[in-house]
Amino acid sequence: MASYSVNKAAVAHARQLIESHQYVLDSDWGEAQPDAKAQNDYLAKHSWDEFARWHLGLTDGATDDTKGRYAFVYGDLRRLHRTGLIACVYRASEWRHKDVELAAHDLLQHLDQISSR
Repeated sequence: MASYSVNKAAVAHARQLIESHQYVLDSDWGEAQPDAKAQNDYLAKHSWDEFARWHLGLTDGATDDTKGRYAFVYGDLRRLHRTGLIACVYRASEWRHKDVELAAHDLLQHLDQISSR
């Protein structure tokens, strides 16, 4: 099983999206999450660093600037999705990636606090 470290740049980006109200509170994550085509289209116009900011996990040992390096996507490459954060919490918990789970959980709590104002 792969191991992951928390992508601090992604956490900071997610917090900035929350603070600037660039989020979707209610979505079908199965439909909203970026598929391979959406990822390729994004990469055609953006850098790998920009792509990385949408993923809370970095695959340990994977080569930079490859899709395999980035895991636990939390948005649609335009806005953060609450259901995306929930999916990150669930998947990280299921696979016992505690640091990623806690980062996603903290972001989810922050989003819920900001969005309830």
